[in-house]
Amino acid sequence: MNRPEREAAVRRLMETVPVSVPPELPGEAVRRGARLLRLRLHTRRLLWLVLCAAAVAFLTWAALTRPWAEPPSRTTPPLSGW
Repeated sequence: MNRPEREAAVRRLMETVPVSVPPELPGEAVRRGARLLRLRLHTRRLLWLVLCAAAVAFLTWAALTRPWAEPPSRTTPPLSGW
């Protein structure tokens, strides 16, 4: 379809009598949308909680094990010249 045909089709659709919506449909849509928003909110909070717990666990591990410090030597250098 080229542009004039699409515009004509849209005009025909807009000029027709609108189809009636069942009375329970808007209320159901609002309830489902609210439930979806609550689910997203709780999911986001849970993810932030997991991220913060992981950060605390990592910082605790790093403070206790100090992975940046050089490990102590297990052997002594040979003594020569005595």
